[in-house]
Amino acid sequence: MDTLTHTAMGLFLSRAGLNRWTPRATAILILAANAPDIDFLSAAGGGITYLHYHRHLTHSLAAMPVMALLPVLLVRGAAGKPIRWAGACAAALIAVASHLLLDWTNIYGIRLALPFSGKWFGGDLTGVVDLWIWGVCLVGVAGPFLSRLVGSEIASGAPRDSRHGLGFAVFALLTVFLYDGGRAVLHGRAVAQLESRLYRDSIPLRVAALPSPVNPFRWRGLVETGDFYALADVSLADEFDPTHATILRKPGPEPAFQAARRAPLIQEFLQFAQFPLWRVTPADQPEDARLVEVFDLRFGTPQEPGFLASALVDSDLRVERTSFQFGKVRPR
Repeated sequence: MDTLTHTAMGLFLSRAGLNRWTPRATAILILAANAPDIDFLSAAGGGITYLHYHRHLTHSLAAMPVMALLPVLLVRGAAGKPIRWAGACAAALIAVASHLLLDWTNIYGIRLALPFSGKWFGGDLTGVVDLWIWGVCLVGVAGPFLSRLVGSEIASGAPRDSRHGLGFAVFALLTVFLYDGGRAVLHGRAVAQLESRLYRDSIPLRVAALPSPVNPFRWRGLVETGDFYALADVSLADEFDPTHATILRKPGPEPAFQAARRAPLIQEFLQFAQFPLWRVTPADQPEDARLVEVFDLRFGTPQEPGFLASALVDSDLRVERTSFQFGKVRPR
């Protein structure tokens, strides 16, 4: 998930009662809820380096104790005052676990089993940014301040309540939990619909249902068969008609594809891409060269792919150069 959501979860965990486990718990929990994203530093090495290290070891189960200990040490050193080590480490571990759980729910996925396995795990329940969760976080953060204004606590000079925000924090945590649980039920129904149909008389080999950014009842379906991908919108409020799916043919054997696959950058991208679609087009230079591109259908569209790796292959099937791009890539 995004940094704002992780930060809000750390705050809510503190207000929900973990702030009693140690002094300076709020700072520890907010830092711990964001700690696995320290991998953003890898962006300094370029896009493909970031793709490799983002949600890498720092997001694994094996690294959880280290990710929890770092914020505790940082706050202890910065504050220069005692903390309760057992309580601080336990609270930080819960905050790190909340980070991993939220990242598991979205379509990007997470590699929980590193360093033993690089397999990606993901629930495909939400986008990396979810507007409904943002709304819940806004209520959880703003609610206590609004309730204080209504109660005239600021004007009366009443002493600060150590349980400030408890009710709203519990509300926000439970609501996000129930929201993702509801999303999981709807996701299962969408996957079942996609799996139960034939697509141009072909049986699905695997399917994915990706969330709509606004409507929990609408999903973007990806279906892979032996010869093609089918892209179909699924509305759980309506009957699903697979004949309306957009068909994307998998390209046939092409020597340039095999040459591109040998490039380290393409190999790295293929470890990430779960629904890769290839295409090849003539290149202007050098003569008879081919531009081989591969993108992940989970992100963007064939017209505007979200993650795009490319290799320029010459007439002798040598890779002249490779590139990788994040974000919506406009057609040239």
